[in-house]
Amino acid sequence: MTNRLATENSPYLIQHANNPVDWFPWGPEALERARSEDKPIFLSIGYAACHWCHVMAHESFGDPQVAETLNRYFINIKVDREERPDLDTLYMDAVVAMTGQGGWPMSVFLTPSCEPFFGGTYFPPKPRFNLPSFQDVIRTVARLWLEDRERLIQSAHEIVQQITSVKSDRDKTTPMSPQILDQAVYRMAQAYDWEFGGWGQSPKFPQPMTIEFLLQRAGNGDKLALDVALHCLDAMSQGGMYDVVGGGFARYSTDNKWLVPHFEKMLYDNALLSKVYLYAYLITHETRYREVCQSTLNFLVREMVSDEGGFYSSLDADSEGKEGKYYLWDLAEIQGCLVNAQARSTKFASVNWFDFYVNAYSVTWEGNYEGKNILHRSMNNSDLAAKYSLSEQEVENLLHDLNVSLLEIRLKRIRPTIDDKVLVAWNALALSVFAEAARYLDQPAYLEIACKNASFLWDKMYLNNRLHRSWRDGKARHNGYLEDYAGLILAFLALYQSNFETIWFERARILLVDLIAHFRDPEDGFYDTRDDHE
Repeated sequence: MTNRLATENSPYLIQHANNPVDWFPWGPEALERARSEDKPIFLSIGYAACHWCHVMAHESFGDPQVAETLNRYFINIKVDREERPDLDTLYMDAVVAMTGQGGWPMSVFLTPSCEPFFGGTYFPPKPRFNLPSFQDVIRTVARLWLEDRERLIQSAHEIVQQITSVKSDRDKTTPMSPQILDQAVYRMAQAYDWEFGGWGQSPKFPQPMTIEFLLQRAGNGDKLALDVALHCLDAMSQGGMYDVVGGGFARYSTDNKWLVPHFEKMLYDNALLSKVYLYAYLITHETRYREVCQSTLNFLVREMVSDEGGFYSSLDADSEGKEGKYYLWDLAEIQGCLVNAQARSTKFASVNWFDFYVNAYSVTWEGNYEGKNILHRSMNNSDLAAKYSLSEQEVENLLHDLNVSLLEIRLKRIRPTIDDKVLVAWNALALSVFAEAARYLDQPAYLEIACKNASFLWDKMYLNNRLHRSWRDGKARHNGYLEDYAGLILAFLALYQSNFETIWFERARILLVDLIAHFRDPEDGFYDTRDDHE
C-alpha cells in the first residue's frame, strides 16, 4: 500500500511512496492538518542521490514500529531539497544554529506554525556514532510536546530570532575595491592545501566557483592565483573523484587526497567543473585540461540527457545496493579486458597495454577500497612517455583508447539509479558551458546540444509567462527561484554569443523583465523567491 507520495513527480519522494510512514508532500493539506490536529511536524529533507538518505529510509522509515510512532504523534512531511531550495535553506540554517553542522538527510521538528524547535541529520536505528536512535528521538520529542510544550515553543522562537539576526548581519556589506580582490587571492593561497590540493579537511569538496575566480585573476596576470587554480585542477583530475573511464566528477572526496569519492554524480558539479577546466585550457593551452573538460561534457551527453534535451539531475552513489560498485575494478577484470583489446588491435604494438595501464593508474591485486580499485593517476604523461618510449601525445591517445575499452565493459553493469527530473538552474549551468565549449573548442555538436536544451527549457518550463523550477514526465512543477531566472538569463546570453541567433537574446530580455518585476527588493538587491511565492 502506498502513501501520498506515490502521486508526486520527484523521484526522491516517489522512493518513499511505499514507506509505512504516513508521508505528506509539503503543501496546504499537511500544514492545515498540523494546525487542526495540534500536532508537531516531522520534516525530512533529502535528495534522490543521497546515500545516507537511502540508509535512513531503509533503517527507520521502512520500520513499522518507527512508522507507528511517527503516524500517531506527528504530521510527517517529505521534501526534495532540489525542488524546494527555499525550504532546504531555511531549515538547514535552523539545524546549523541548533547543532553547529548540517547535512542530509535533514530531520527537523516544527511547531504547527512551522517554526523549528529541534533537528539534526541522520539518526541511526540504534544508538551509535554518539547519536541517539531515531526511535528514541521521536518518542522524546512526542513526550515533550505533550508535557513541556511551552519550552519547545519558546525554543522555536529563539531559534527563529537567531536565524533572523544572522541574516540581518549578512546584509551589512563592505564596498568592493581592487585591493579586496588581491587580498582574497592571498587568503585563498594561505588556506590552500599545497600537499594534496583543495581547501579544508575531509570530506573535501570541489570549489569550482573559487577556482573560476582565481582563473579570472590569472587572466589579469596574477601568477599566484594561476598556481593555486592549476594545482587544484590537477589534484582533482588525478584523484579517484574524477572518473577516468567514463568522464565526470563525483560530488566530493571522503579523504584529503581526493582518492575515495562519495560516488554520486551531480549535474551542477559537472557543469561548473567542466567550465573551469575549459578556462584553464584557454589560459594555458595544456591539452590535459581540454581532455577533462570534453570527457566531462561527453559523460553528460551519454548518461544525463533526455531525448527531449533536458539534463537530468544526478546519478546515485549506489548500485545493486552497494555504494560505488558501478565504478570499482578488479585487477583481473582490467587484465582480461585490455589483453583482449590489444589482441584485436595493431596500434601501439610495442607497449604491453595492461602493464602500461597498471602503472598509469596504480592498479593492484589488493585494491585501494574494500578489495577493489578506485582508478586514479599515479604516473603523469611525461613519466609514462619516458618509461614506454612514447610521445606525450601518444600516451594521451593510448590512455583514451584503453579507457574506452573499459567503458564498454562497465556499460554492461547495472547502472546507478538516475534522478530524471530536470531543474532549470542546474540545466542553465550545463547550457552555458556547452555553449562556451562549442565556441572556444570549435565543437558544432556541443552547440547543437546547447540549442536543443535551450529550446526544451523555454518550451517546457516557461509556461503562462512564468518560469517553473522542475520538470519530469511531461509535467513542470514549482515556481522558479531567483537562481533559475538569473541562471537561464546568463545561459541564453552565452548561447547568443555562440550562434548570434537573436531569439536567445530576446528570451533573456523577457526573463530579465520578469525577474525585475517579481524578485526585486525595492531597497536593495533581489529576493530568492517571487513576490507571489508562499
